[in-house]
Amino acid sequence: MAATQSVLEWTLVSECPIPQDVNDILVSGEVAVAAYKTFRDSAIFTNKRLIVRDAQGFTGKKIEIYSLPYSSINMWSTENAGGFLDTNSEVELWTRAGHIKVKLQKGVDIRKFDKLIANAIL
Repeated sequence: MAATQSVLEWTLVSECPIPQDVNDILVSGEVAVAAYKTFRDSAIFTNKRLIVRDAQGFTGKKIEIYSLPYSSINMWSTENAGGFLDTNSEVELWTRAGHIKVKLQKGVDIRKFDKLIANAIL
């Protein structure tokens, strides 16, 4: 019997300025393109990967960094918000690392987000 994979999930609240300290982890030739605020941190799109910074613990001083190279994304889907009661959009990424869900709160442009992924992968 095949084991079920857990789904990694992030919620993006709004677009934000690109954090300056992200430059410390970029490689040569890598440029930050856009950033989104999560509840406690940020997700940064570069020309090579998606970086998600996840503060942990009560103080948030411990930070875990997820780095998803675009080359590992096999397929993606986007779903816009449905209307009055359904205000969140969703993006799903199928990668070599597993399945990732990204929820976009009201105000985050799903089509701009979709273009960021398409421009990076295609």
